[in-house]
Formats: sequence, C-alpha cells, structure tokens
Amino acid sequence: MPLAHLLQRQALLNPNRPAIFRGTAPHATHAQWARRSAGLAQRLHAAGAQPGDRVMLFMHNHPRYLEVLWGAWWAGLVVVPINAKLHPAEAEWIALNAEAHWAFVTADVTPGPLAGVAHQVDIDSAQADDLLAPVPDGQPLPSITSREVTDLAWLFYTSGTTGRPKGVMLTHRNLLTMGLAYAVDVDPVATTDNMAYAAPMSHGCGLYAIPHLMAGARHVVPASGGVDPAELFALSEALGPLSTFAAPTIVNRLVAHAQTHGLSPADCARAFKTIVYGGAPMYGADIERALRVMGPRFVQIYGQGETPMVGTALARAVLADTTHSRHAQRVASVGVAQTPVRVRVAGPNGEPLPMGEVGEVLVKGDSVMAGYWRNPDATAAALRDGWLATGDVGCLDADGFLTLKDRSKDLIISGGSNIYPREVEEVLLTAPGVAEVAVVGEPDAEWGEAVVAFVVAQPGAFANDTDQHTALDAHCLAHMARFKRPKRYVTVSRLPKNNTGKVLKTELRRRLLKKE
Repeated sequence: MPLAHLLQRQALLNPNRPAIFRGTAPHATHAQWARRSAGLAQRLHAAGAQPGDRVMLFMHNHPRYLEVLWGAWWAGLVVVPINAKLHPAEAEWIALNAEAHWAFVTADVTPGPLAGVAHQVDIDSAQADDLLAPVPDGQPLPSITSREVTDLAWLFYTSGTTGRPKGVMLTHRNLLTMGLAYAVDVDPVATTDNMAYAAPMSHGCGLYAIPHLMAGARHVVPASGGVDPAELFALSEALGPLSTFAAPTIVNRLVAHAQTHGLSPADCARAFKTIVYGGAPMYGADIERALRVMGPRFVQIYGQGETPMVGTALARAVLADTTHSRHAQRVASVGVAQTPVRVRVAGPNGEPLPMGEVGEVLVKGDSVMAGYWRNPDATAAALRDGWLATGDVGCLDADGFLTLKDRSKDLIISGGSNIYPREVEEVLLTAPGVAEVAVVGEPDAEWGEAVVAFVVAQPGAFANDTDQHTALDAHCLAHMARFKRPKRYVTVSRLPKNNTGKVLKTELRRRLLKKE
C-alpha cells in the first residue's frame, strides 16, 4: 500500500476531525488535508511531473510540509527532505545529485533561485496557495498514482561529515514498516494524541507523521517552528498532552525548564504523553535526571537514516523499573530489537559474536534501505547479505539488550588498548561542575592516540584550567582505569552540534589538528 492511502483512508473515516495545527490554531481537517494534497498532485502532473520524479523540501517546520509531503506521494513522486540549516550551495549539490526539478522552500533558507531547480516555490507565496488549492467539495478526489511498495518514497541525504552526503533510498515498504513498528514497539497512538513537530521535520521527526496519521491523531507545528520549552508546555495546556521526538540536548532543555519552574512529575504528565529520544547518545546520568524530574514520559529508539527509527527500543516500562537488578545497565543501553528487525553484533568478517563481546552492530529487516542513490560502491559496503552495517560498535547481553560503545570511527586506540569515548564521557558527566563533554582521540607520537576531553563547565565551577584538570583527573581515576582518563581537558563555551543535536566530533578533531 503506498503511503498516500494513509491520508485517503483518514479522509474517508474521519473527514471533519482536526488534523493539522499551527500552534493552537487549526490548519486543516483530514478532509481538507487530503483535498489540498490531492489538488497539488493534480497540478504537479499538469506541470509535467512524472511518477518517480524527485521533489525537494528545503523548509523550516511548517504546516504545509505535511500537505506537500502527501501531495508528492499522491502524485507518485519521491520526496527529498533537506536540512533547513544547510547552505544553499549544499542544497544545490543535493538537488543536482537527486535531479530534483521541483523545490518547496521557506524564504528564509535561500536568498534566491537554487541552481538546477526548474520550479522553486515559496511555501508562503500566492503560487503555493494556488498549487495547494483544495479539490472542491463535492468533487471526487483524483486517484492516487499507483506505486509499488518497493518504489522509492523518501530520498534522505546523510549529514556528510566525512565527505559528500549519500542519498539513502527509502521505499514505501520501509516507511510503512517504520510506522507499524512505532505503534508496536515505541508508543501506541490514539486519535486524541498530539504529535508536536519541534525537531526538524526534514529528519526523523517528520516521519513521525506516518504512525500518527495511521491512527488519525493530531499533528501540531509550533508557531515558532522550532524548540522552545515554554512554548511546548503552553501548547499542551491548550491542546492536551503532547508526544514529540527530542534529541538528548532537547530532553535536557525540557528537564531544565521543568526544574526551573518547579514542575512536578504530575505536572509534566499533563504536558507530555511521550517523549521519544534518540539521534545521539543519551548519557545515563541525564536520563536518570529526566525520569526523576518528569516521570515515565520517555522511550528511547535506536536507528539511523538507513533504517529510520527502527533498530532497537528501550521501553518506558523498562526505564521506570528501578527495582530490576540490572536497571542501571538497561538504562545505559538502547533496548532490544524492534519487532520487524533482527539485530546482531558482528566481528570484522561479519561473523556473529558471542554475548558480551564488542563488535559492529548489524540490522536486518523490512525497514532497511534499498541502498544509496546512484552509489553502488557505498551500497555494497553498507549492505552485506541483507544486513545493514551501521558503523556503530556495541554488545548484546543475555536478555537481548544492546549497549552502544561508540561509532567505529570514534574508537580511540591508545597504546594498543581500545578506549570508547562514551565510557569516558559517562564518567565525566558525573563530575561536579561539568555541564557537557565530548571525548575524541588526538594523534600521539608515543601512544598512537591520546584521549582529549572537550568540557563545557558550569559557570564558576572551576577557578582556572589547572583547577579543572586536577579535579576532573581525580574524578576519572576514582571511577575508571587509569589508561582511559583524558591526557588533557580543553575548556569550550559550547560543543559544535548539528541541528539534530549530534556533537560534531569531526570538527573537534579538526580543531586539535589545527591546535585551536
């Protein structure tokens, strides 16, 4: 079943139910949404778009994002979502690589026409109004352009931190599998739920629309278009408890807001039904704090663009079960394999490793991508006998819980010993005065690599760099092996991050090479 049928189904079942909100203001019912998307599909076809053509969405979060998304799928087109924080030149490279002749943009992301794009539409323009004009009431909706579930639906370009981004080819089957897995393994969705799109819709957050549309729930785009904890808490007062996706940095901001305003776990339960976190490491100390402050609102997912939101899940019941003998280890894990996939840890040649041994994490199932767009070499490297090589390093325990150590490229080898930065980061985050930390390896003539910690300190925590080094060194020696402790600590005001909250360790290593 192509994804457009999800919208058609809700337009038939619940035509007058409010579906999309901009802040607290209703933007569209299911019927209005379907008629606008179907109207867009008609006009794209009339302008020459053919099934399988690519349509680029270079936009900040906007209610019309969902209407264009389903309009493209109604027309049998492939959506190319682009991070709104990219430079226009980077977006142009993606447009040319994908051969996208249509682009829907918000005016703030690009100063002018994008090279290679034949039709560029400002989503707030009169042109967009005309393209999204609804099929008139009383007229039947046009037929959905027939597509196979194995056809492409979503061409997602990776962040490209180690070179040009690669286009991840996701099919209708991949995304339908993801939507069903969400309801089974992450969070059952009710018609009364409110999915809030605070994180970028160009990434995983936008795909949360699929399981929520399956259930006929409501879709809420904050008026700010982004993450403002005060705005989200206020939205919940008007609409009811929210569900949302939040990178760990955003979870920490929500928790800080709740603490600052003296909110209890019961207050937070009225504000949020579910906060799904993922996309970057969530340290044990941070999720323990979040649970204390906000209560059992949280579920963790582990996946990546190549198997969107589907890999493992750490259920709220597991997080809340503080009486379990291995609770601390489970909270530090990313949970167990989701229903539609198999997860294993493999050695250098792809062989399964015994329980507890550390190796590369592999995933296999119907959520795994079809491959990389026009990149057979990268596809062959990533897909091995149907198994996706994630590039992440981890181990499985006796109950099937996966604990990640690091990205394979972030592993530090010092004096012949493997050091996983996340282990060092977990220890440093428990040190008094440390707000954030990221650990990387630095070339070292004697040891091969030396451990370096970039530290964001809490205001006034340390008198000077020497005081910080002494305090943090003592803390590390008290909590982990001597060879793992950082050789030095670099004080920074903030860590470089992308718009999904991931720390850009490539940038930190670059700074070390430049001796900044």
